[in-house]
Amino acid sequence: VDGQTCNRVIYTDRSICAFKGSSVDISCTYSSYDTITSKFWFSPHQSYQWQSPSRPEDLSEDSQFAGLVQVLESERGRSTLRITDLTESDSAQYHFKFTTRSFEWRSSLPGTTLTVTALQVQVTRITVHQSDTEAELKCHSSCSPAGRLSYVWFKNGQKVTGVETSSFKGRVYPGDIISCALKGHENYGSPPVYAPKLPSVSVSPSAEIVEGSSVTLTCSSDANPAAKYTWYMKNGDPDLQPLSKEPQLVFSFIQSSDSGEYYCTAENELGRRTSDYISIDVTYAPKLPSVSVSPSAEIVEGSSVTLTCSSDANPAAKYTWNKENGDPDLHPLSKEPQLVFSSIQSSDSGEYYCTAENELGRRTSEYIYINVTCRFYS
Repeated sequence: VDGQTCNRVIYTDRSICAFKGSSVDISCTYSSYDTITSKFWFSPHQSYQWQSPSRPEDLSEDSQFAGLVQVLESERGRSTLRITDLTESDSAQYHFKFTTRSFEWRSSLPGTTLTVTALQVQVTRITVHQSDTEAELKCHSSCSPAGRLSYVWFKNGQKVTGVETSSFKGRVYPGDIISCALKGHENYGSPPVYAPKLPSVSVSPSAEIVEGSSVTLTCSSDANPAAKYTWYMKNGDPDLQPLSKEPQLVFSFIQSSDSGEYYCTAENELGRRTSDYISIDVTYAPKLPSVSVSPSAEIVEGSSVTLTCSSDANPAAKYTWNKENGDPDLHPLSKEPQLVFSSIQSSDSGEYYCTAENELGRRTSEYIYINVTCRFYS
């Protein structure tokens, strides 16, 4: 006013995006119609030394920035805050503040917002071969850097020679680990990418699996990008009958028919691995026993006759034969699957039944009737 210069601070950039491990210059121009008595850079979200926004602290005197911050005055009325070895925690808003004998540039006014991002390796294209994968990888972050940057690529811990661009093309074999970094900032490389390691499989509960219980199989594999999982049963059709496309295969009410061997695959853009088999043995009480007689024709006194009892059970059932109206506890006729009459008599006529029993239960068969006919002699 009246020809005098206004108080002002003009930031060169209102927002800056920078890579982890790099350096950044945050600058502004400033002026005042009065003599400036103090000036400094501060960040309200970074300093541990002050508690109130009305009392900012000089970043160059903050112990957490020791050796990482410089303030440059390359020309009159211009100040530059230089921060080196950036990390994600440096993401914040940075402000310039000055005071005169009668004026203070308010610390609540906006400044320059800095966003620090880490590098990532993105798989952009693959061609799968029998023993390897031909891949095209890109080193990137959410920043869009101005100008050309030089990159360093690492494969299995060794620098890839002759490649300084953000893209990498080459063959990736099982077990290969690939990462990237900015040239000169190799200690701040991207997380490595690699095909899935051999998947591990587990079953819960790990104790005996009883029919009707809930059982969960879990597949896990170390991979980056994260693996996608598929579950199969051995001898099934892996293309037509995947059992699950999740890390877990859940049987909410497992059946005896679910017994068998299972395996999973873990797959990402760089490869696919198949787990070892995991065996599931579902235990169950005996099913209703079936009974049969041999020979099935007319039974003649004095002939040999065999009654057979069978039941589906896991663990295998133990059998007991009894005759109707007999004492099943005191006088079992047989404790074998078969009741054998080597020379059957007419007194053996009657109804018979068997029981099948294991640790999980007991079932009794239906009756089978034996009618012994007398042998007539001429």
